[in-house]
Formats: sequence, structure tokens, C-alpha cells
Amino acid sequence: MVSPKSFIVAYGLTLLPALVSSSPVVPRYFQRNLFTRDNITSTTVTTELGPQLSNGSLIFGPDSSLYANATERWNLFDTPDAQVVVQPAAESDIAKIVKYCDDNSFEFLVRNRGHGTTNSLSAFSGIEIDVELLQGITIQPDNQTAIFQAGTYGQPLVKTLWDAGFVTPTGSAACVGLMGPALGGGHSFYEGLYGMVMDSMIHYNVVLANGTEIGVNATSHPDLLWALKGAGHNFAVVTSVVKKIFPRDYWHTHTYTWTQDKLETVFEALNTFAKSANGTTPPRMGSNYGSIIMNPNISTTEAVMEWGFNYAGPADEAEKLLAPFNAIGAVAEATADISYPDLFATTAGSCPSGRRAISSVMTLEYNVTAERALYENYVKNVAEYPTIAPTAYLYHEGYATAGYQAIPSKSTAYSQRQENHIMVHFSEVPEGSDLLKPALAWAKESWDIWDAGQPTRKPRTYINYAQGHHYETLESVYGYEPWRLNKLRSLKAIYDPQNRFRFFVPIIKD
Repeated sequence: MVSPKSFIVAYGLTLLPALVSSSPVVPRYFQRNLFTRDNITSTTVTTELGPQLSNGSLIFGPDSSLYANATERWNLFDTPDAQVVVQPAAESDIAKIVKYCDDNSFEFLVRNRGHGTTNSLSAFSGIEIDVELLQGITIQPDNQTAIFQAGTYGQPLVKTLWDAGFVTPTGSAACVGLMGPALGGGHSFYEGLYGMVMDSMIHYNVVLANGTEIGVNATSHPDLLWALKGAGHNFAVVTSVVKKIFPRDYWHTHTYTWTQDKLETVFEALNTFAKSANGTTPPRMGSNYGSIIMNPNISTTEAVMEWGFNYAGPADEAEKLLAPFNAIGAVAEATADISYPDLFATTAGSCPSGRRAISSVMTLEYNVTAERALYENYVKNVAEYPTIAPTAYLYHEGYATAGYQAIPSKSTAYSQRQENHIMVHFSEVPEGSDLLKPALAWAKESWDIWDAGQPTRKPRTYINYAQGHHYETLESVYGYEPWRLNKLRSLKAIYDPQNRFRFFVPIIKD
């Protein structure tokens, strides 16, 4: 067996402090410690934990001016109770914080950018480990890999690599962290070429629930490597990763706005497009995103379809592929040739916090009849709830599929590689209004219509969009094959026997 150290040497990487080897903890079948302490305060934690941490680490509570930014959530309906926030200044501090929490039976939750949105987060109360200060990126001498610390995210990461001549798959929004999406798979503009965000991660430095530091890769704890790739939120704190990087590309973008009379034509063309390159979407057509949405500049009573295609390559190549869509006849369209950081910056509008009602599904293809029913239901609800209408839209995410579908499904905990599309219902509920109930009902109606559009299949849910609704099942998230959840639960008994990691789509519920 190759040791973690020899693995790192073989790849020409620097040995990190977090590569301390240790055996997994002994299973205790998810029993809690009998000892506990109440009334966690920043004063107590500062006194007891503070001297153990690196210079520059911060500990504060709700009375601090730093607290609001450190605990901000993208969806304000899923808000953990952070009694105390600890911001470690060094990667090695994380193990000390976790060990402190374990010794005192304090619950802990790691936050990077706060974009996790699932109702199990609201069950948390304890110490938040905010990794904002850990944003180191080190490109290795081989120019094929880089080390990314836990706090790295979107736009700064993309810009740092771009300036050095590289790119790597990340989440597809400028403000989203690297690690969070990757633990659930992570869809990316580059997955047609290089797979999902997790697929280019070859080594993880992690801290287990008892504070033990281990390195995880194909030869060191390979069972945990399997689990981290698709169900990682349930198993460990990732302090840094070694990840493949690739030569950079310039991008061509083309956006369209179509009126509702083109709906059937558009979705039929999208279905054809998704199989147009040897049964997949053309690998360099990194994404095609679209929404059924109100655009008052075009109509105040009818929704439109706004769609954008992003291609990693020159305009002439992209436009040949987009000929079927150019022929449909849009009421508005625009093109651009831009750098990858500039493309990434266009997603910043999705970053602000809000009180969001959400539902989502995954599908193999678009059911055109269902999309028409969704449109009609959308227009009906917009008319009935005009206060919600400006923020409501039916989002359709499409990515190039060749890169991530080439990887065997059984090789990772992520179970949804066969799915081609993610559909999401979004609406924001004004603060102080009584519209939460109808907003959630509307989200469920959209889910029902999308699900009815694939009557021979069971529902599928992308873990990073799972909300914890009663109509979402663990099988829809982690896979319907019985061996998947059985394997995850067996690994849970080894690596997290007290179920400390249970606040993001937990495979073991209290």
C-alpha cells in the first residue's frame, strides 16, 4: 500500500501538516456522550480554546460586529444557531477546535460561504467554525495540481488560477465556496471536459468528529474517499484538498429571450441538443441555463423563456452548434467573447440573501407537455400572488455531460450521474408577509408537475439543492440501490459513530 507521504511525493506535492495518519474511531453506534455543557459563550470559549489557536484566529459571539457577516445565509429560512463563531487562522487549528467541541459535547458546524440550503441546518445550535480566513491556493511545481484550503471560493479562486494560466471545475456561482458543493458532487461549467467539482480532487486533508487528522486518497482510507465524493457533509471537515488544474480557455456566450409561443420548439431543440454529440451535450458547451420568468419589458401578463449558452471555445465553433436555436426566432439576444473570470462574474446576481421557497428535481430529458403545464401554472400563480411574482422563476440547469458521465457511477457516493438536467423552483417571500404557505405550495406544485413528467422513473434530488421537504426521500438523494445507503451507514459507524455530522441532508437522523 502506498503511504500518504509517498503519494504526495509521487505527485511532486508539499507534505501538509494535516496529513497525520490515524486509525478510524471504534464504532459506538451513534450514541451521544452523556456529558454536556450548556450556555456556550464567547468568553468561555476564548478562555478555554483561545490559547490553543494560532495568532490571528478569532472567537466572537452575537454581540460582535463580525457576527452578522460570519453567519450570513443565502436562504434565510435555513438558519443555524451559531452561539459562538470561531475563525481559525491556520489549517491546523481546525482539529483543535473539533477536539475541543468533542471533549465538551458542543455541537459544531463548518461554514464557508453559507450557501447550504436545507432545513436540517436549522436544527444546529453550537459552535460555528467559519473558514473564511483559510483561502490559500498553492499551484504545485508540476503545473497539474494545486492545493486549495477550506475557505477558497468562486470568483477569487477562478481569478487566481486564471492569472496563472489555469482553470479547474468549481461551483457555478461567483460567491459559492469550493468545498461545500464538492462534498455533494458539484456541477460546473467544466464538467463536460473534466467531470464534476469532486472528480478532479485527488487528495483530501480532513478532520474527523473526534479531532483526528487524516489524509484521504485512493490508497489512504479509500472507503472514506468514496463517501466524501457525494455524501461528504456526513463524514468529516475538509481542511484542504489537492485538485487537478487545467489550461485556461476563453468563452463564447449567447443569450436568448423567447416568448411563450416558442416553448415547445425550444424544449424539443434542447432535448435534441442534449444528445447531439455521441449521445451527450457537446463537451465544450459548458452550460445552458434557462428560466421561465416574468420580464415586464416584454409582457406584464405572459412569462418568457430566458436562456444562456456558454461555450469554452471560439464563436464560430459555438454558433455552428447553436444554429437550431438561432433559427427559432428570439425577441432579444446577445453574444459575447469573454475570459472565464468575466463569465463567472455574470453569476454574482444570484448571491444576495433572501427568504426563499425552493423545490428541485433531476431528469433525463425535458418533458415538453410538462413544461407547458409548468408555464400555465406559473402564470396562474403570478397573477394570484403579484408580490411574489418579481422573484419567482422556474430554473433549468443543463451542463455538458460527457466528462462526468464517463466516470463509473459506483466509484463515488454521488448517485445521479445519469441525470442530464436539474430543475429548480425559486421564489422569495417578503419579510413580514403571510405568503410563505402559498409560496411553498407553489413550489410543491412545480415539483409535482416536473415529477409527473417522468412517470416511469422515481424522483431524483441533487443533494446540494435538497430542502428536506417531506416529499424528498433519502433514496432520491443518495440513490435507490439499497447497497448505497447501507454502505454509507456502515462507513458512518466507522468514521462518525456519534453522528456529529448530521446537519446537512443527514443519512442518520436523530
